[in-house]
Amino acid sequence: MLQEMGGMALMFLKALSYTFRPPFRFKLLFKQMEFVGVKSTLVVVLTGLFSGMVLALQGYYGFRKFGGESLLGATVALSLLRELGPVLTGLMVTARAGSAMAAEIGTMRVTEQIDALEVMAVNPVHYLVVPRLWAAILMVPLLTVLADVVGILGGYFVGVVLLHIDSGIYIAKMRELVELSDIANGLYKAFVFGAILAIVGCYKGYHARGGAEGVGKATTQAVVISSISILVADYILTSLLFG
Repeated sequence: MLQEMGGMALMFLKALSYTFRPPFRFKLLFKQMEFVGVKSTLVVVLTGLFSGMVLALQGYYGFRKFGGESLLGATVALSLLRELGPVLTGLMVTARAGSAMAAEIGTMRVTEQIDALEVMAVNPVHYLVVPRLWAAILMVPLLTVLADVVGILGGYFVGVVLLHIDSGIYIAKMRELVELSDIANGLYKAFVFGAILAIVGCYKGYHARGGAEGVGKATTQAVVISSISILVADYILTSLLFG
């Protein structure tokens, strides 16, 4: 485990150092941004929407016991902005894009395409890892913003339209209790989660061995390790940012 953690850290540092070295492959970067970001939009929207709606529904029945329904809007917004937005987005992008990174690079490894790149004097980390890393770092925060907005709208729909909470009070409490730092700290988490899922997926794919079975194992391990790492990193970042 320590060896793999060190290998991932070294790959991350190599990718950062190669970022500012030519050639700059913007076409590959935009292609990966489309894959990680645009094609993950639907799953992130659905996740954020129903998370906000469930939060509002459960929160309402809890607050109603002591007459605190007016706090529902702020509770939904803070829960999404601080925790659920970045975490759920990171997990969903991991399941969709992180697994694909591991499978694609793993297939290239077992079919010797990465060896062919090295023979042609193309650095595999520069060519394969750097575009995926920066695409995830850039797109996961944007997807998090989308999930937050959709989730808050879903909570508003449940709270105001279905449960008949006064819309003025709902929005006023949200504006009163939600601060800019809550939004910023959630986005800081999203940047870290994007880097984690990209590096873990690329590393496991890059070191895949054993043909199709090895690619399958690498993909499974990438999803599991990324998901656990995101949850662990979430606790650490929460203690640092909100402690």
